[in-house]
Amino acid sequence: MKYQHILSAFAAEPWAMDRGKLAVITDFLAFKAAGGEVAADEMAARISKKQSGEIARREGAVAIIPVHGVLAAKMDLMTEISGGMSYTGLQKALHAAIDDPEVKAIVLDIDSPGGAVPGAQELGDEIRALRGGDKPIIAQVNHLAASAAYWIASQADEVVVSPSGRAGSIGVYTVHEDISAALEKAGVKRTYIAAGDHKVEGNETEPLSEDALSFVQERVRRSYDRFVGAVSAGRGVSVATVEKDFGQGRVFFAEELIEKGMADSIATLDETLARFGADQTPETVRKLRSENSARAEDAEHLLSTMKVGGEVTKREFENGLKGLGAFTNSEAERAARLYFKNGQGDPDEGDAALMAKVEEALAIARTITV
Repeated sequence: MKYQHILSAFAAEPWAMDRGKLAVITDFLAFKAAGGEVAADEMAARISKKQSGEIARREGAVAIIPVHGVLAAKMDLMTEISGGMSYTGLQKALHAAIDDPEVKAIVLDIDSPGGAVPGAQELGDEIRALRGGDKPIIAQVNHLAASAAYWIASQADEVVVSPSGRAGSIGVYTVHEDISAALEKAGVKRTYIAAGDHKVEGNETEPLSEDALSFVQERVRRSYDRFVGAVSAGRGVSVATVEKDFGQGRVFFAEELIEKGMADSIATLDETLARFGADQTPETVRKLRSENSARAEDAEHLLSTMKVGGEVTKREFENGLKGLGAFTNSEAERAARLYFKNGQGDPDEGDAALMAKVEEALAIARTITV
């Protein structure tokens, strides 16, 4: 029962965090409370891996501040091993970027399930106080901004979400655990000696009284109201709109976030950086992307034209087949000649197989929606 009090205190904190992530951390503490051990090298590996991803960096004239993992007011061992960051550290990084004359824009690279309520409001308020200046603050959801992480994101000049990103989970909760039965089973009888009628109310060794429950619920509601109010101010909508349309605890995908007004645009982190002149993509990669994009457009043009019974040229047919990705240049050229019966030469068994492959590729492509 060595860690049981830590588990109880941890669960009793007010959390603005995705419930699944909190459950994972709670399970870890429960594992420790039951006497489980984590090897020192595994603990060091978790901490080292986390620290390697938390350093703010600059790409061109853009400062990138990672907002990763569980968020808390200050860093401690639990936030370390859970891959977390501190609100205090994030604010320092933000101030440093604002103060850097070489920085022209700031991107918050967010991938977080949220975290503790204490500290979230202060950081969010600071972001909102600093936005609207010469250095735009962009919240890049890359790929999760849940609860406290969305609280922070909603205060930026702009919220951009990656195509597969999710955000939301606007809500606050806490947990009370009555471990009296577990203590009794372990042969432990804990007695609190206190002064003050409510000093030890809600403790883990007894059921939660109705009066204590009412008090805790009011605390949770107050934090929730602050959360909703901050999102309302940050997104420029009414509190009623946040309550009605922003999910009340649900998490939404990118397109839904745009529809609801919870985000402004959909783009990857690289695309956001490129928009501010910090495209670090190698020239060969940019060239290949451009070529593949053109091929995809050719394939889409072929399919959409054929779908409505329109006419396509031999060149459009050939390029469209190349765009489908299942044909070599020579196969696409030969198939176009056969399709238009133009200079195809004497047909052979290979031609029949090639045209069967064309029909199959077109049929499959028609069923694909992106």
